[in-house]
Amino acid sequence: MIFQKLFFRKLWWDGRIGHSTYLMYFLVFVNFILISYNFLIEGNSIFEKYFPNLLLFSVIFIISYIPISIIIGRWHTENQISIEMTMKHSEDPILAKMFRTLLDSKTGNSLNDEIQEFKKLLKDIEKKYE
Repeated sequence: MIFQKLFFRKLWWDGRIGHSTYLMYFLVFVNFILISYNFLIEGNSIFEKYFPNLLLFSVIFIISYIPISIIIGRWHTENQISIEMTMKHSEDPILAKMFRTLLDSKTGNSLNDEIQEFKKLLKDIEKKYE
């Protein structure tokens, strides 16, 4: 029963990731191009000279969009990710318990049961990713 529950939860997680990361990205990208072309280009005599059809607008948009998004993504990875990870680690209950148990065992304040319980938790996490 527990395996089946975890299996369906993992499928649910995978479906959400696939939907939000890949499918919706593509749909939002296409939607943005169509709306931008409709409101910015169509009916505007100045822009229609440069972008006479949707295909040309799409190609130019994609050629300019992809390098810009890569540059922004690189900046985010190099500058912002470390801040986000620091914030996540400061709120992680398993990490907090690990450090507390480590400090307690170093100072002699931890119970043997606590250490054994935490070892079991770590072994369970390790087994999950082997």
